[in-house]
Amino acid sequence: MKRPKLKKASKRMTCHKRYKIQKKVREHHRKLRKEAKKRGRKKPRKDPGVPNSAPFKEALLREAELRKQRLEELKQQQKLDRQKEQEKKRKLEINPGVKPSNLEPVKEEFGHGRAKDKPKSGKQNPKKLYCQELKKVIEASDVVLEVLDARDPLGCRCPQVEEAIIQDGQKKLVLVLNKSDLVPKENLENWLNYLKKELPTVVFRASTNKDKGKIIKHLKVRKRAPFKSEVCVGKDSLWKLLRGFQEACGKAIQVGVIGFPNVGKSSSINNLKQERICNVGISMGLTRCMHVVPLDKQITVLDSPSLIVSPLNSASALALRSPASIEVVKPVEAASAILAQADARQVVLKFTVPDFKNPVEFFTSLAQRRGLHRKGGSPNLEGAAKLMWSEWTGASLGYYCHPPTSWTPSPHFNEGILTNVKQDLNLEELEKNNAHSIRTIRGPRLASSILFQSSGLTNGIIEEKDVPEELPKQKEKQQEEGENYSDLDSDQESVEEAAGEKSLDMSGAEEAWEALPEESQADEFAHSYISDKMTEEEDDAYDFTDYV
Repeated sequence: MKRPKLKKASKRMTCHKRYKIQKKVREHHRKLRKEAKKRGRKKPRKDPGVPNSAPFKEALLREAELRKQRLEELKQQQKLDRQKEQEKKRKLEINPGVKPSNLEPVKEEFGHGRAKDKPKSGKQNPKKLYCQELKKVIEASDVVLEVLDARDPLGCRCPQVEEAIIQDGQKKLVLVLNKSDLVPKENLENWLNYLKKELPTVVFRASTNKDKGKIIKHLKVRKRAPFKSEVCVGKDSLWKLLRGFQEACGKAIQVGVIGFPNVGKSSSINNLKQERICNVGISMGLTRCMHVVPLDKQITVLDSPSLIVSPLNSASALALRSPASIEVVKPVEAASAILAQADARQVVLKFTVPDFKNPVEFFTSLAQRRGLHRKGGSPNLEGAAKLMWSEWTGASLGYYCHPPTSWTPSPHFNEGILTNVKQDLNLEELEKNNAHSIRTIRGPRLASSILFQSSGLTNGIIEEKDVPEELPKQKEKQQEEGENYSDLDSDQESVEEAAGEKSLDMSGAEEAWEALPEESQADEFAHSYISDKMTEEEDDAYDFTDYV
């Protein structure tokens, strides 16, 4: 026992005891290394992802796609910056007497400098850049595939673009009915009979398989039967149609793919190529420039940005076809415009809510049904409207439109043009292949789908002079995003550069992503809802703000 008011007991120990402790520690470490060697390298834990029961899953995935796309754009931007710096150094080495000020015009030619170094590109409307890329695709194409959403084919057609394609009389225009598995089979046959009177139409259903690499190889390796969404339907019929036209021409051809946002342009190209070569996702407007994809030595496909929707269209057309509609128009107004043209009884059955008299009452019931509440317990109407809008514009909700009762040719078509468009195309074989595709597709039942009233043809913009000027709020938002991009440059210098030839314009990308919902109360609710259901380890491994 230690005596009071004396010095503290010494912690010194004998050398024998100290050496014995060190020996035990070395033996313990040796044992751990031996066990780890036997056990082998532990596999990294797989990301659990977003549970299907979580509300706002679509919104969270859209945010993840946004962050992933921004990182890719930063990589391309940094690569261009390094190339310009190297070119600048080479010119200085070749011509030592040249001043650095004479090399500044080279920087402006690229137009892809950092956000803080590009005053010229910041003033240009990104929609005008989309129009330029669209014109390049149309001019370079021998055959143009206009991809339509089978749920509303008439609303996915743009008369201005179709008129620009057929005005010279040398190009072929083919309609591709994508997402054919989301409409009843009877309705699909009616639309096919209606559209083929005017233009050649191909029934198509792109595979939604998310795995990377070769799509067909992936399906062959699987021992079980593939899911319905993993099989592409209509690829052979489209291949035979393009191959027959190429043989009739006797030369290599280029095929352009156009369409409104989120109709499946890039997914269709991936299925034709049998490889995940184009960037696809649930977000609208992922493609921002022309992308050249060679299918073989004779056929080359050109992917294009989405068509620009004219602001003169109806509210429902803007909500469905414009990626910026959910931000330009208030969420409740955009979702109300869609709800006004849908069958109320079938909407009630699909979303399992009670009968409603107005959109506000429907959003209130939907918020209560999905557990979307604000602080204090009041229903979150904006969150419910965004949820309905994301499901309606996604690729899972089944709805359909009836074709017009009587067929009337479009005003920009005449008999001579229609005959010229169908020339050198084997329409008899195409009709047989379409019939086989319809038999293969297992669409939903008519009673389980929602009847939707189409707004008709959707007007688009192809001329740069017709693009409306940006609002001051939108410009301020783009400047803020540009500052955020410049702040992230220093953090991404060590990231490995992705190989590729496509050039991305940051100013054109900023407005296309304005449509995606920002971190709001709905996202906070979804995060807290899922965190309660996950264990502590899963919560540490998964973070919504860093999900990519």
